[in-house]
Amino acid sequence: MEMVERKEALKGGEFLIRESEAHDVFIPEDFTEEQRMMAQACTDFLRTEVFPNVDKMEDVESGFTIELMNKAGELGLLGISVPEEYGGLGMSFNTSMLVADVLGTGGSFSTAFGAHTGIGTLPILYYGNEEQKRKYLPKLATGEWKASYCLTEPDAGSDANSGKTKARLSEDGKHYIINGQKMWITNAGFADLFIVFAKIDDDKNLTAFIVEKSYGGITMNDEEKKLGIKGSSTRQVFFNDCHVPVENMLSTRGNGFKIAVNILNIGRIKLAAAVIGACKDVITMATNYANERKQFGKSISSFGAIKHKIGEMTALTYATESAAYRAGQCIEDKINALIAEGMDEAQAKLKGVEQFAIECAIMKVHGSEVLDYVVDESLQTYGGMGFSEEAPMARAYRDARITRIYEGTNEINRMLLVGMILKRAMAGELDVLGPAMAVAKELTSVPTFGAIDASVLFAEEKETIKGLKKAVLMVAGKAAQTFGPALEEQQEVMMHVADMIIETYVAESALLRTEKLIGIRGEAACQQYINMARLYLNRAVDKVAYHGKEAINSFATGDEQKVMLMGLKRFAKMNPINATAIRRELADFVIEQNKYPF
Repeated sequence: MEMVERKEALKGGEFLIRESEAHDVFIPEDFTEEQRMMAQACTDFLRTEVFPNVDKMEDVESGFTIELMNKAGELGLLGISVPEEYGGLGMSFNTSMLVADVLGTGGSFSTAFGAHTGIGTLPILYYGNEEQKRKYLPKLATGEWKASYCLTEPDAGSDANSGKTKARLSEDGKHYIINGQKMWITNAGFADLFIVFAKIDDDKNLTAFIVEKSYGGITMNDEEKKLGIKGSSTRQVFFNDCHVPVENMLSTRGNGFKIAVNILNIGRIKLAAAVIGACKDVITMATNYANERKQFGKSISSFGAIKHKIGEMTALTYATESAAYRAGQCIEDKINALIAEGMDEAQAKLKGVEQFAIECAIMKVHGSEVLDYVVDESLQTYGGMGFSEEAPMARAYRDARITRIYEGTNEINRMLLVGMILKRAMAGELDVLGPAMAVAKELTSVPTFGAIDASVLFAEEKETIKGLKKAVLMVAGKAAQTFGPALEEQQEVMMHVADMIIETYVAESALLRTEKLIGIRGEAACQQYINMARLYLNRAVDKVAYHGKEAINSFATGDEQKVMLMGLKRFAKMNPINATAIRRELADFVIEQNKYPF
């Protein structure tokens, strides 16, 4: 088991009001030799079993995905998060993030893998009683059984608790009889076990059940014809008087919605890790093609338009990776702290993730949209060949699109993360109100222009980050004051504020990672890392300014509007950089390496 000595993590969302130090954040370069060996095992699995057989995997009816899952189980990859006592490897949270990252290049396989190891297995690990864990976890960890998760219904998607699937107790009191319909169920076609959410009688909240396929009363539609991830099984599942033993209730009656929310939080941060591997893989393919493709007598990688794409995609991926592992380690730190205080390990893991639900939502949104950007620009780099199924970009483009939809749509996640910050602030768990009031006072004061010590590394950039945080607090604080509890109905405002928060968190993460790397390797060895951090910050400032302006103009008027817009200009600013030259230098480095090299 890997151990890293670390300072206690910030509270979830506290990055907005408290400065982080570079030496306190985790960066991917901190992974131990043991963790890197696990990553290599995943890479070897992809190279030998997945990549040579992508076409075979796309035909879900062939059963090849099941073969892959069986082989992954034999290698222990399905039991990364399962404790050794239940047949797994018992590795840390950030190690499970790393595995999701590497396997994220596996297309449809990564979806099947993620559904089984995440939403299919973790509800039992975190909420099951000892008997349930000992009965089911060893089978899931080895791949003997495959798992699926049945939450979504035709009329219950984002509003999951409105599901109509019912459970009633049998007359002899030995079974719950489940009736209902679920849809978009990943792994349904080959699952041996289903985590099913239903309402008992007239309960307001869902209850979760562990349902074995062998119980009967389960039928399915044909495989869905999907835009992407064609190699993963997706079906509608019907429960018709499915008899489930009473001992297979998961947790307690009415606790199903909480289970669903907490498990989805884990799914969100793991998705953010999975897109990293996919982004790197796609950038590598686009760079290879750009180096090989000749037009006007030279490689298209020599053209500025292509360099712009390669440089931008690389900087975005670097920033995403920096933020995802920063958040992952914050979760792990909290888990370890709770265990040290005497909390049960499973409960500690739940509480750790719950504490950083804001960061989970941030990274789900950001990572999925970066992946979409990367596959789109990579396909464009391929030109006409990118539109052909003979090239890899068409599949990558189709597979990427789902990431903005599952684990909660990005629109829902944007509103959730803002709502969580405001709720924690009102409950006194997150001291946002004080700093927000301080920023409001600053708006009417004469600005001070203290000298910045240029000899201090990233002194200007850190001031820029502080300004972005002030911009968030100004806009969010005034929106909350203006609308009160009705703010949740102002979805456009909520989403603008969310984008300001997302950009600030990711930009700061990239900067902190780069600063820490410079402390380890020296500035001369980190020039391209510096380029990526500055490129991303430059982009983030523009986006915060745009979303801040849109939000302010939607609810402020007159002098108040003018003062806030002036404040936004003061806070969301950065000394000009030659982004074109920096981007070209970064792209030249990637092109020379002929791959994503970081």
